[in-house]
Amino acid sequence: MLQSQSFSSLIENNNSALNNTSADLLNGLKVFHNNQWYICGNLALYEGQAPHKLINSSPNDIDYQLLVKAAMLLVADSVEQPLTITTGFPYATYRIYKDTATEELRKTHIIDHDSSTYGGSGKKTVILDVKNVDVIPEIVGCSIALRKGEEKASGNFFILSCGFGTFESVLSMDSGVVEQTMISTHGLRYAINYMINELSKNYYLDLRTAHTLDEAFQKGHLFIDKKNVDVREIRKNALKSYYNEVISPNLRNVITDKNLMRANKIYLCGGGMYYQDLVDCFRAEFGDIAQIEVVNDPAALASKGYALNSLRISGGLEKSSVGIDIGNSTTVVTRFAGEQQPQQ
Repeated sequence: MLQSQSFSSLIENNNSALNNTSADLLNGLKVFHNNQWYICGNLALYEGQAPHKLINSSPNDIDYQLLVKAAMLLVADSVEQPLTITTGFPYATYRIYKDTATEELRKTHIIDHDSSTYGGSGKKTVILDVKNVDVIPEIVGCSIALRKGEEKASGNFFILSCGFGTFESVLSMDSGVVEQTMISTHGLRYAINYMINELSKNYYLDLRTAHTLDEAFQKGHLFIDKKNVDVREIRKNALKSYYNEVISPNLRNVITDKNLMRANKIYLCGGGMYYQDLVDCFRAEFGDIAQIEVVNDPAALASKGYALNSLRISGGLEKSSVGIDIGNSTTVVTRFAGEQQPQQ
């Protein structure tokens, strides 16, 4: 059984004592990197002054390296070494970053973290040996998860993935993916920036960024000058504009008459598919010509595919196989839980 853990993809340099500020490691990630302490994930979201992450960051960037360390910490006590790790990137940057990411991951990692944030005794060191690394396009990870995971999908189908930083697509066939149907374009940040522009007409947002307003976009409201501002209607308009201006035009060369003859099912995944207003846009355009399904736990699909790919590479060693998805909004790490199945 696959088990995923997720946390906000935010970091911030922080040397403050944050003793007992969190209930557990997942919510208390404080990592030592390049002689500096950084808070990551949910701890950065709640304790940080200006937490941040670069969009589609490279493996050489500090935020990417920190989020990898944080993800590895979460599985350190549950895996058997040496590890096999699969990760991925949007199709637009996959070839650029593949070799660097492989080099960054395939080594012995010495990770120092502060356990006092969740009631521990202070600085602790974890050593993890990573033997095998594979880097694949994110949308291919989604395809693997659909075919080899709990969905057990077969035949030909489209996969549309909407995340914070990018929107991706592919036509997945029994024989493999069709590369000419793989696109990368703007993600949900486009819609969040739309909301920011609308709010800025009437409110001072106090230098809030798309990352920090992502939570307000999800909840449908935020507080400005101690006033509870409902943004659900703005969000609906933002998502509709995002779909009409970005997604739909980019899909014209993907979901074509020719490709519809090959496949008439569409799987929707990625964190953007939690928004019913966005899903409704897909149904309005394609609902009469294709079967549309939102996958279970859409934000974790790529990470699950990565873990399944690691299982293949490791020769079936479940406890050594891990998938890590460094998303622009959320980082997801997936491992196999339970007793390892004997190999036939």
